[in-house]
Amino acid sequence: MADREDEDLQMALRMSLQGSPPEPKRSKPRDGAEESQEASNRRLQRELMAAAAEKRIRAAESKSPSLIPRVEASNKSVGASGVPVTMAEALRTAERKVLSGEELSPEMANQLFTMVFGSGVSKGILAQWSNQGIRFSSDPDTCLGLVQHEGGPCGVLATLQAFVLKYLIFFPQDLGHVSPNKGSHSLGQRGVLQSSRAATDNFAYITDERKSRALVLSMVEILFACGNKKRAVVSTLSVFSDHIKDGFEGGLKNEMIAKALEGFSLESSSDLQKVLRVSTYTSQAAAFDRLMADLPVFERKLAWGQCYSLFLLYFPRGLESIQADRDDPSLPLVTAPFGHASQEIVNLLLCGQAVPNVFDGRMDLGGGMSLKGIPTGVEIGFLTLLESLNFCKVGQYLKCPKWPIWVVGSESHYTVLFALNTSVQEENELEEREVKIRKAFDAQDQSGGGGFISVEGFQLVLQETNVNFPPEKLDNLCGSGFIVWSDFWQALLELDKSFGGLKDPSGMMGKRQFDLFHFNGIAKSVSSGNVTAEGEIPLQRPRLCKLSVLVPPKWTQEEFLADVSSSSSNPGGRDVVAIEVNQPTPPPQHAPLVDCIRTRWPRAVCCWVGDAPSIV
Repeated sequence: MADREDEDLQMALRMSLQGSPPEPKRSKPRDGAEESQEASNRRLQRELMAAAAEKRIRAAESKSPSLIPRVEASNKSVGASGVPVTMAEALRTAERKVLSGEELSPEMANQLFTMVFGSGVSKGILAQWSNQGIRFSSDPDTCLGLVQHEGGPCGVLATLQAFVLKYLIFFPQDLGHVSPNKGSHSLGQRGVLQSSRAATDNFAYITDERKSRALVLSMVEILFACGNKKRAVVSTLSVFSDHIKDGFEGGLKNEMIAKALEGFSLESSSDLQKVLRVSTYTSQAAAFDRLMADLPVFERKLAWGQCYSLFLLYFPRGLESIQADRDDPSLPLVTAPFGHASQEIVNLLLCGQAVPNVFDGRMDLGGGMSLKGIPTGVEIGFLTLLESLNFCKVGQYLKCPKWPIWVVGSESHYTVLFALNTSVQEENELEEREVKIRKAFDAQDQSGGGGFISVEGFQLVLQETNVNFPPEKLDNLCGSGFIVWSDFWQALLELDKSFGGLKDPSGMMGKRQFDLFHFNGIAKSVSSGNVTAEGEIPLQRPRLCKLSVLVPPKWTQEEFLADVSSSSSNPGGRDVVAIEVNQPTPPPQHAPLVDCIRTRWPRAVCCWVGDAPSIV
């Protein structure tokens, strides 16, 4: 069987390299003559056999690296010019055919176009998506971010930006010259390698090469997530594979890309069918190499960059599966009238499924009907202003992602919020302690919610929660024969944490303080770019804002004092001992972003320097 496969393999390669086949081998008829059906079938057969040969050789190469050099040395054929061609050269020829991808059928192109844009999409919306490239900002202060020039595509850009930040901040070791499959861990098996890592906020040090690799690694991760972590179907533009050959670099390559794309526009599914090609990869390394080669196309402003990346998402998941994910498949994924990315597009990028809602799991409506939400934990999270307005409820999967990075949604725009240290995700230690103690206390409360327990029940609470009061304090609490929660609570606040209490030696009293960064990729005029006396044009650039965040606990000292003073259950009229908090609270500032942050950290107080962060 193996000998038979080797014979088929060599025959396929020879057929793909024949210099003078019975019918001329060319993709387009010469001098306007139409290619016969027989010749077309023969050409297609040769290309399919060459593609199959290429796949078998790749599989053999992965099992036995010595196979290819041995075949190369012993097998040669003759090319069209009469020059001997080695097997390695034949492989490269076959590979180029595979990488050029398969054409979409008119039916599939129409289904894809209608699913994304709908049947009555305007030319303006199509221009928004096709005229937006995927490029990093050239401004030193915002160089880590993807810049947006057109309205509409922010849903894809912001989510892709969030994954890019994940690699730049938490996986810088993956940005060296290491194939994705050959590192210490694969994309689908990442542990929390740097959970306590605090990266520098000097982003200008990140090189262009590292940013490009972070971008492509993000694309690979997203594509494989859409393909159930088994495959990535990469779409490419035929004009790129037809005109841009190996060996051209730098300015010449960019010039050729610009020339090849000159005059292209996206107005219908037929335009899509003419230029889009798809190739399937089961290897992350192969998909990475392919996308790195295509990166110049993504970067160009007039290169279908955003449409290109949008269409990339649907092939790994499959068009039928995409429609099955949705609650209402009849609506286009790019919403009218402004051409914004729907929540389904954002969720597809975040969790690999085009579900329309942001709550956890499914919501059963009865009668066999349900609404689909986020199915499992995610790498990148999501917060929205709409939750602060009570229009929706974001689930814990999106609020507490693996990495402290969130896409932030407003009514009309998507931006990104992130931290440099995963410790911002940690729960408040004193709050957790308070919840545990209160739960134990309530379990012993037999007063029907009166808020007091017996001495015997109190002893069980102390044992369960490992609280150790001094004998005199314990006698004082138990002197009346029952223990009221407010008295117990004040005693806990006065008892040091080392004895099981809640007294914080730092003086923070359960408050947490950390920094967050907000990135808005839309290019706008900024305060540092105002018109000068010489009449210079204001600087247009994205905005990166650093926020200092202070999060009080669910309870505060002031609330405790107010609660005790208004309570009728304070036997003996004992004075309440106030515990001083030495840390001054910064003057609060408000912006809509703060409302989003408070959906994740209730009562958060934020402050910043300069212009307020904008989520529109």
